[in-house]
Amino acid sequence: MQEAVSNIAGYRFVELPDRDELREPFRLQCQKSGLKGTILLSHEGINFFLAGSQDGIDQYIDFLEEDERFSNMALKYSYTNYQPFNRMNVRLKKEIISMGMDNVKPAERTGEEITPQEFKQWLDEGKEVAVLDTRNDYEIRLGTFENAIDLDIKSFRAFPKAIQSLPEEMKDTPVVMFCTGGIRCEKASVVLMDAGFSNVKQLQGGILGYFEQVGGAHWNGDCFVFDHRVAVGPDLKQSDVVQCFACRQPLTVEEQQSSDYVIEVSCPHCIDSR
Repeated sequence: MQEAVSNIAGYRFVELPDRDELREPFRLQCQKSGLKGTILLSHEGINFFLAGSQDGIDQYIDFLEEDERFSNMALKYSYTNYQPFNRMNVRLKKEIISMGMDNVKPAERTGEEITPQEFKQWLDEGKEVAVLDTRNDYEIRLGTFENAIDLDIKSFRAFPKAIQSLPEEMKDTPVVMFCTGGIRCEKASVVLMDAGFSNVKQLQGGILGYFEQVGGAHWNGDCFVFDHRVAVGPDLKQSDVVQCFACRQPLTVEEQQSSDYVIEVSCPHCIDSR
């Protein structure tokens, strides 16, 4: 049996005035450690998805710990029997998650975190809470929390405008925001607070952190992930979802049975455009 490949993901909003100078040390470390994946460096922080041997991952973590700005970072681990990335990229970006609003600075303030355990307890008890999904429409189509609010957005940049449609009375209701790993809802929480929402919380560790800590309670479906696995279930194992070669939309098992799905040609989401 092929040895498991260790996958790691992490991010942190932190001011990096030396962003450009950091690129080469990160590239060399990943090359030395035999890692593949992507590291995004921005003046607002760092975001990365990497895979390789456990020893290589450990070396990378030791490298992070040498800089106090990256020490004790919350990391997410998973394992595959193949390398999910084709190459190693270290990219310089304006934002580590694109929203296009220069005045939004998560390094300075964000909504409070709520742990997966506490969030599950709230849902178990039927506590009055607005559960807000900050992800894109194609992700939500695969799965989301029970009764979650879907903003029907195609990209994160649409989030600030989309929240204008939320009811005014929701501004005084506890709001728990969530996304895949936490980075989007951390940034989005600033926008929500600036819009006058008084009790904004973000799910610690996102959906994947929730799966890891409490399983799939109150969740329906799978969770889209941004690598070759396409989607994982509450057990954090790769699901049967695939991606259309033509339009890159994720396809459920049911959609794969459609006559519109022809491998490398079309799927129910793009057949009419061909």
